[in-house]
Amino acid sequence: MKRHQVTIIDIARKLNISKSTVSRALTGHPSVRPETRQSVMDLAESMDYQRNMLAINLSSSQSKTIGIIVPEFVTSFFPIVIMGAQEIAAEAGYSVLICQSNETYETEVVNARVMLANRVDGVLISMTRETKNFAHFEIFKRKGIPMVFFNRVCHEIEAPKVVVDDYEGAFKATEHLIFSGKERIAHLAGPPSLYISRKRLEGYKDALRKHKRPIIDELIISYDLNLENVKIYIKYLLDLPQPPDALFAVNDPTAIEALKVIREHGLKIPEQIAVVGFSNDYGSALIEPGLTTVAQPTRDIGRVSAQLLLDQINTDSSFWKPITRVLKTELIIRGSSQRG
Repeated sequence: MKRHQVTIIDIARKLNISKSTVSRALTGHPSVRPETRQSVMDLAESMDYQRNMLAINLSSSQSKTIGIIVPEFVTSFFPIVIMGAQEIAAEAGYSVLICQSNETYETEVVNARVMLANRVDGVLISMTRETKNFAHFEIFKRKGIPMVFFNRVCHEIEAPKVVVDDYEGAFKATEHLIFSGKERIAHLAGPPSLYISRKRLEGYKDALRKHKRPIIDELIISYDLNLENVKIYIKYLLDLPQPPDALFAVNDPTAIEALKVIREHGLKIPEQIAVVGFSNDYGSALIEPGLTTVAQPTRDIGRVSAQLLLDQINTDSSFWKPITRVLKTELIIRGSSQRG
């Protein structure tokens, strides 16, 4: 037998009050007397009432829900960002709807539609490596739904953005390898379509220029972030007539895969080849040797992004400003680039 779902009408009948009074009591409206609100809350709990937040908030045109679209859950980066965003959302009384696009543009488009169907009040977005068409994000803008881009951001749309100083982080990582005495520093870069890839490549090149080191094209490889391909590219680099004695990787998963391949070739790390990653993923401190990396304030990225989004939601749209918040990184030196 199908169980009857308790509604606002059921509570109103039991207490002999109007539906609107019950609705206002459930949402904490100040016009409801404290004793009435308490009676409604007590009865709702005893009847196992499940609030339909979408229906309750129709009158205010808010769902009290924000959406988060991320490209993957393979690394610890995006889950930690989400945790930070959830902290801020919860403090403000908002629920969070999370979608991950599995690094495919088509899924990201579907995710955007899911957000629209669920009437989110705003959405945090980090794009896939494939995204070059932004029409699905433009829909949010046309409908007046606030957006904040983070990490992998879209510069074609005017919206607040939260990033780390990818250029400075890459510069420091490369400079560290130079100070360690390395001469031929390779860079396994991300796809040029991603802004973070371009800024990290720029930081790498400028560090070489500053220290009068040549920029060698054969030591720079851009790839699609598919970790299965890392073995191919590292093998190519190690088989060069003059192989690199150091590698700066676009992110930690790439660097960790590179370390595996380098060990398979019997090379000593960091004596024969040093490796530096970017992001300080959870596994970077657990492998042997520990991975030198550029740490990002991951949780703060989520917190700052969520706060910017809530500020937009609670501000007249004519006052929205497409500001960009740039957070600092920190170089963490471990055994993959420096002997203990």
